[in-house]
Amino acid sequence: MMSSEAESQSVDSPGEGAHHGNGHIVPYRILIGAAGALMVLTVITVAVSYVNLGELNIWVALAIAAAKASVVALVFMHLMWDRPFNGLILVGSIAFVLLFIALVLTDKGRYQRDLQPGPAPAVQSLEQEQGGS
Repeated sequence: MMSSEAESQSVDSPGEGAHHGNGHIVPYRILIGAAGALMVLTVITVAVSYVNLGELNIWVALAIAAAKASVVALVFMHLMWDRPFNGLILVGSIAFVLLFIALVLTDKGRYQRDLQPGPAPAVQSLEQEQGGS
């Protein structure tokens, strides 16, 4: 039979290096500041949508989205108070995903002028065959 000290240790601490369930209280000023930053970034997103920046539109929109995602993850998901490496990995991952999306979207513009209006020729011939029978 286990002693009471061993029982409490196995119940209270699930393992070495595991999270002990002790949270921390985030000051209101940080939460309000993060919420304010998200509101400002949202207003900037809407304002930028009315400005024609050409091919820069996608880059600006994705940069704002990356900033908003980083604020949410760092503050509201408490990564700011976790190991700094975890926050760095998250923000870096967001940046790379948005970079890949932006590169794909800018590349599609090169082929836009080669597109022919209407359905593909194979679809047109199929529609003519079905309509003729």
